[in-house]
Amino acid sequence: MDKVLLSGDEAIARGAWEAGCKVAAAYPGTPSTQILENLVNYKDVYCEWSTNEKVALEVALGAALAGVRSICTMKHVGLNVAADPLFSSAYIGVRGGMIIVTADDPGLHSSQNEQDNRYYGMFAKIPVLTPSDSQEAKDFTKLAFELSEKYDVPVILRVTTRIAHSKTIVELEERKEVADKGYVKDITKANLLPQYARVRHVLLEEKMKKLEEYGNTASVNKIIEGKKNFGVIADGVAFEYAREVFPKASFLKLGMVWPFPKDLVKKFAQGKKHLYVIEEVDPFLETLIKSLGIKVIGKDKLPLVDELNPRIVRNSLTDNKTEFTPETSLPPRPPSLCPGCPHAGLFYLLQRKDVIITGDIGCYTLGTYPPHNTMDTCVCMGGSITVAHGIEKALKNQKRVVSIIGDSTFFHMGMPGLVNAVYNKGNQILVIVDNRTTGMTGHQDHPGTGKTLMGEDTKMLKTEDVAKACGVDKVYVLDPYKIKDNRPLFRQILAEPGPAVIVSKQACALLVPRKPAKRVVAEQCNGCKLCMSLGCAAMSFINDKVVIDTAFCVGCGMCCELCAKEAIV
Repeated sequence: MDKVLLSGDEAIARGAWEAGCKVAAAYPGTPSTQILENLVNYKDVYCEWSTNEKVALEVALGAALAGVRSICTMKHVGLNVAADPLFSSAYIGVRGGMIIVTADDPGLHSSQNEQDNRYYGMFAKIPVLTPSDSQEAKDFTKLAFELSEKYDVPVILRVTTRIAHSKTIVELEERKEVADKGYVKDITKANLLPQYARVRHVLLEEKMKKLEEYGNTASVNKIIEGKKNFGVIADGVAFEYAREVFPKASFLKLGMVWPFPKDLVKKFAQGKKHLYVIEEVDPFLETLIKSLGIKVIGKDKLPLVDELNPRIVRNSLTDNKTEFTPETSLPPRPPSLCPGCPHAGLFYLLQRKDVIITGDIGCYTLGTYPPHNTMDTCVCMGGSITVAHGIEKALKNQKRVVSIIGDSTFFHMGMPGLVNAVYNKGNQILVIVDNRTTGMTGHQDHPGTGKTLMGEDTKMLKTEDVAKACGVDKVYVLDPYKIKDNRPLFRQILAEPGPAVIVSKQACALLVPRKPAKRVVAEQCNGCKLCMSLGCAAMSFINDKVVIDTAFCVGCGMCCELCAKEAIV
């Protein structure tokens, strides 16, 4: 067998292919995006970017009910979007195996919260597997399909950013072809009318008991012998950190955390004078262990927030403290929009307006920071439109409200909010920053790009047409690079009553090559710094004169539009 270096995401993709998976659906979201981006490279698997995570889970469920193995992947907050079908899928079960990958983000590297999705397994009554490296990510993916089919239930595979993006050695195997089971009509299983759902709930509880029995003896939950009176219980990447800090301890490594293997935990805890529980974010395991009457040391010592690492574990649980001195000589580098980003022109027009601006999830969220200062709120996918509607109704139109959403996010969850605003006589101005891609997660296609994940041409939906179909009469399309032309249009729209949609349409600067500035006429600059309000990362001032780093300049021309001297030629 070949051995290669794979990230956790790459390993999950490989595991799904090796297990005979035939349908995969996802909405891109860091740290899960690369699973489908890798899986699409394997033949024999249909892959799609679904419009949102709820849709992705339902597509995977439909494929599983049709008798083939399927997988859907999403970041942790995406499972909130998919929660409705998640709970129902547990009742219904599967025919072909079905995996739901949730990629949690301790440390908030690219997310708005640190929620711990192990609780979804407990809440929805779905088994949860938690790999601790890339090899386990592949192996657990294959195991999840087997458990799903054996126990007739979807399986959650929970990884974290550190597992998803770190690389370890993985042994590759060949694909196992699994015969399609075909679709069988059975309304008592797949149709959750109350009379059928009551029966399915009873069956689900019975499955959970059987899965708990399995977990007490399963190889994924293993005891590693060490000091007899000193034990550590851990899961996921926290196990790797704990092994480094306590190499001589006895370990209970939990690869299947739900249903909780009570008997195995009791067996391991016997005779332990010192017992630690090491896990990231919430005290999920700790709470369950304490419910058995077992005394453990966990989150009373370990932090409840952020990622763990060996230094944090060592400093929290031992007297052998490790010093950490951050580098102080480096200048701060706050996140910023890319040079030439079309969103900058839009933000420039908004930053001096006396309006409330509600934002959404995407790279345009960076408009929150100086010099743009053009985003008051950021809640969740699609929340810009609905939060704006609530603010507007509360203030009774005393102040104009502008919402900002990206094109991919608009298709994901923005349309229902816009329909709601129109139906309930809203007065907000919605700005769709349409950069022709899903920019924040690495340029994935969506319904507005005309391409599928598998590279096929498809129908291209125009955001302006969709906005009109949602009932908006005043829809404007503008080029955000044309700042001078857009000024009077913005004044007009802000002065008019009623809902309006502005589609700021210009492709992401990283996708479309442009002619960069040839030279900078610094002697013509009068030092007004008006162009600096664009926040372009290619621009700086030296001795009160503008200096453009031509290595980064994409020649969008926005700063020239603001400068009477046309400092860039």
